[in-house]
Amino acid sequence: MELEEIKKEIKRRLEKYVKESPYRFNPDKEKVELILNGLAKRKEKLGFAYCPCRVPSGDKKEDEKIICPCAYHKEEIAKDGICLCGLFVGKER
Repeated sequence: MELEEIKKEIKRRLEKYVKESPYRFNPDKEKVELILNGLAKRKEKLGFAYCPCRVPSGDKKEDEKIICPCAYHKEEIAKDGICLCGLFVGKER
């Protein structure tokens, strides 16, 4: 699959997630595009859309936690209003 197609597939999946969650994409569209590009490159290279701000360990069970949306984003948004990589923000931000 071509990188642009991978990116579109990831974006569709994350748009669905955002609709069903209390979060939204960062209003900085350039930042969102940059992160989506990173997710697509990781999926193409590593097989999964690992969060671009985290390093896969090689342990499949542990690395599942960093597939976007990662296991840590809810806590980060609750604390800081934005997740570590900056893709998701709380509704009030």
